[in-house]
Amino acid sequence: MNAALVESFYWLLLPLSGSSTHEVSAWMSWHGRLMVLSWGLLLPLGVLVARFFKVMPGQDWPRVLDNKRWWKAHLHGQSWGVALAVVGVALIWGHAAGATQQAQLHGAVGWSVMALAGVQVLAGLARGSKGGPTEPTLRGDHYDMTPWRKAFERLHKTFGYVALLLAMTALALGLVVADAPRWMALGLGAWWVVLVTTFVWLQAQGRCIDTYQAIWGPDVCHPGNQMKKETR
Repeated sequence: MNAALVESFYWLLLPLSGSSTHEVSAWMSWHGRLMVLSWGLLLPLGVLVARFFKVMPGQDWPRVLDNKRWWKAHLHGQSWGVALAVVGVALIWGHAAGATQQAQLHGAVGWSVMALAGVQVLAGLARGSKGGPTEPTLRGDHYDMTPWRKAFERLHKTFGYVALLLAMTALALGLVVADAPRWMALGLGAWWVVLVTTFVWLQAQGRCIDTYQAIWGPDVCHPGNQMKKETR
């Protein structure tokens, strides 16, 4: 093997600090793995699905409406993501004594992220009724776009994006606190670049179709289509 490649390989294995050793406790290691799986993989993918795949590629929209595959993917992805994050928090419970300033900052950001996750779960459970032509009852919070549903739409999206940005910060701080191998930081950074690039590309392709219209179509006979798009 080329000497330069061997040197690069060992450089990637070294901790961020450049130390020759990297030792972390089992609870810290599993905490990091679960948080990366949750906030680094499942939850961001769930956001991408909800934003850009309400109408699937090849779907004959608006003739074919209310494709629920995006909703199921979003629901299950976010549910598993939050569940894994809760387990990750449980693993570090009681280990805050003697934490460094970096660890304390990581913890503060992490708790903020989890608080937002809790708000998202509660808001989702209290989002109101659906209604619409495909339901037994036409009237519903979503179909009628009641004030409660309008507030949910704004807060759910805003808190979701804020939570992801804070989660990226918490994950980066976590890598520093754990003095993780360099390949982990580079790999996670590359993954974030892929996510952001994909987001920008899909947005430019016009893939972000309104939830309301994805379910019921763009006809102005529906009450939600008589309102400004950002409220739907």
